[in-house]
Amino acid sequence: MQQLKLFCLLLCFYSASKAQSNFFEKQLTYPRVAAAYKLKKEQLKNQALAKGLIWPIHQLYIRSFKYDSQLEVWARNNSDESFVLFKTYKVCALSGSLGPKRVEGDYQVPEGIYYINEFNPKSQFHLSLGLNYPNAADKINSGFQNPGNEIYIHGTCTTVGCIPIQNEQMEELYLLAALANSSGQSFIPVHIFPIKFNNPKGQSVLQKQTAKDDRYNELARQLNNVFEYFEANKKIPLIAINQKGDYEMLPFSSQ
Repeated sequence: MQQLKLFCLLLCFYSASKAQSNFFEKQLTYPRVAAAYKLKKEQLKNQALAKGLIWPIHQLYIRSFKYDSQLEVWARNNSDESFVLFKTYKVCALSGSLGPKRVEGDYQVPEGIYYINEFNPKSQFHLSLGLNYPNAADKINSGFQNPGNEIYIHGTCTTVGCIPIQNEQMEELYLLAALANSSGQSFIPVHIFPIKFNNPKGQSVLQKQTAKDDRYNELARQLNNVFEYFEANKKIPLIAINQKGDYEMLPFSSQ
């Protein structure tokens, strides 16, 4: 019986690994992805090797800053290492203002802790990566309102609540995420912050936004904690969502 269980576990692991490796092959059947890979493979490979990274890159972490209009791509070889900054892209359009997304049609870009849950090689916005918005925190904090959905990082510089970057940059990011997925990273975290918390200008603007909004002030505090932890450790803290819809960093644990 024990041998049978071991066989089943090995078979499941092999099947999952095979599915992940086949994922990138499937992506290459789409013309935009195939063209981008042909054009950018060597450039991205050389940039990765120059940073001391294995190619293809195995693990990614993405963070975006609304006020600063930046999207950062961090990478590492395995979970024992610290992340290194690999790319910084300019977010080329922004809708709404500082503050979380709470209702469908408010044009707000979400703020919070997310991950990539969709690859769209045929997006009307060139290429796109979907985020798991609304997450459990968003649903709790939206109350009885419909929080909306379909939030993406995408190409084409237009938006009504997503995170757009230039098409060429989106091609790079899409390839990096697809390759990381094929290398075994099925969970690619994406953290969206209102500001870079070490930017004094951003801090001043955020303070004005949160001065009369206790709930937003609390969310900003939670996200600041995540930001500061990563800045100090270059690792991502493990984060839970409690029954109030707050983000809680779990003590003495990171990924």
